[in-house]
Amino acid sequence: MARSVGDSARPAPVVRGRRRRLDLELDLLLEEGHLGVDDLVARLGISAATARRDLDDLAAQQLVIRTHGGASANPDASSLPMRYRAARNAGAKEAIARRAVGLAEPGSVIGMNGGTTTTALAHELAAHEDFRAASRPTVLVTNAINIAQELAVRRHLQLVVTGGVVRESSFELVGTWAEQLLAQIRIDTLFLGVDGITAQDGALTHDESEAAITARLIERSARVVVVADSAKVGAGAFARIAPAAQLHDLVTDDAADPSVLDALRAAGVDVHLAAPRPAPQETPQR
Repeated sequence: MARSVGDSARPAPVVRGRRRRLDLELDLLLEEGHLGVDDLVARLGISAATARRDLDDLAAQQLVIRTHGGASANPDASSLPMRYRAARNAGAKEAIARRAVGLAEPGSVIGMNGGTTTTALAHELAAHEDFRAASRPTVLVTNAINIAQELAVRRHLQLVVTGGVVRESSFELVGTWAEQLLAQIRIDTLFLGVDGITAQDGALTHDESEAAITARLIERSARVVVVADSAKVGAGAFARIAPAAQLHDLVTDDAADPSVLDALRAAGVDVHLAAPRPAPQETPQR
């Protein structure tokens, strides 16, 4: 249930830029389920006309459901387009990518499913000097077409893309067409993006078709490294990809719930905490 205007004593934040404001409004709607125009006016310091236009824009993109005097979160919020999910916890995802890239050997066979954190890892892999200088190309197997597009022009990477049908929200290829390809290959290290991970349920995702193809990737992999920001650690989701016993490592940020991490360690998962990039120091003024 949304909080009323009088329930919050927080001052309205200053949000510069329409895109950042829309992202913040969408996050608030996903968190609370429903918000009224008056809520947005009070909490973001914007006019009622701006709040209405923003909600109309989000509804036109099918990201929220417009209601009288406000909007509600779309019931299918788990499949929001990636461009709206990528900006969330962006700093943590970049730190995770920097930490995770060191867990793979240059010149080996690396697997990668879709997701915002694995996309950040793909960017890191493309630029990492150890992989660029390796004596032989690193083979990358992926079912994510956005990652394939990002890495296709990298000469130090040999790209293998599974077949399948594209899911527009995650850019992942799903379906049975990849089975024949995956049966013929072996992956040294699989980097696995998830929607949730717990010791009890293992790796989870919101979509059963994504769970199926990712499970096949795991079957063909010698080592499975989950890359997930702290919001995913301890979170639940509809479909299980694999139990914790099939996961070797988790790379996450230091905001993850320590009790969940301890349970994962007890289940045999090695936990790696990614350090954020140090903030640049200001030069003292003379």
